[in-house]
Amino acid sequence: MLRDILQDSIKKGRVEWQRHALEKMMERDISREEVNEVLLNGEIIMNYPDDKPYHVVVSQDSMTGWRFIITAYKPDAEHFESDYKTRRMI
Repeated sequence: MLRDILQDSIKKGRVEWQRHALEKMMERDISREEVNEVLLNGEIIMNYPDDKPYHVVVSQDSMTGWRFIITAYKPDAEHFESDYKTRRMI
């Protein structure tokens, strides 16, 4: 997903928050503002352009320009290596 396309979708309000994402965000004390900040300014760690059915943190519908927030989480040392980008093999 190209950063400028994602940023444009957020600025235009073309983002749909999936129920799962909102539930997990509440459990993890993560606000929509924090997620938007990460999407606007964060680093893209992995891109899955062919992943179906969009089971990633953010997915896109290239036909409509909408972005879907799938889930949000805070990386931790239990699940990620010290770079907080690489998943640990558990």
